Amino acid sequence: MAGVRRGAGQLEAEVLDALWATDRPLTPSEIQARIGGGLAYNTVHTILKRLWDKGQVIRDAEGRRGAYLPAKDAPEHAAQIMHDAMRGEPDHAAVLRRFITGLGPDEEEMLRRLLDAG
Repeated sequence: MAGVRRGAGQLEAEVLDALWATDRPLTPSEIQARIGGGLAYNTVHTILKRLWDKGQVIRDAEGRRGAYLPAKDAPEHAAQIMHDAMRGEPDHAAVLRRFITGLGPDEEEMLRRLLDAG
């Protein structure tokens, strides 16, 4: 992927994916190696700073200095994005309706089971 310019949102997602793929804190160098693609160390560090400012990563206070952990697991992060999108629109019913009509049959059945259990 060398030479391909990625946007900040894509880089943030790649950094979070690298953190979610392990059960331990990672340093910027380790994240850089996992992402690859010729990404500069300074870029990884900048992305981590942005994610930290947004509360999406935390610095590992107990382990290695300069290592990071995700603040939320991947499903919790995705749910937060969905909640944020919902809060951004005044017509919640319309948002939910559009979301539900975009589900596949398996996802729709899963949603029904979750609602019934809830």
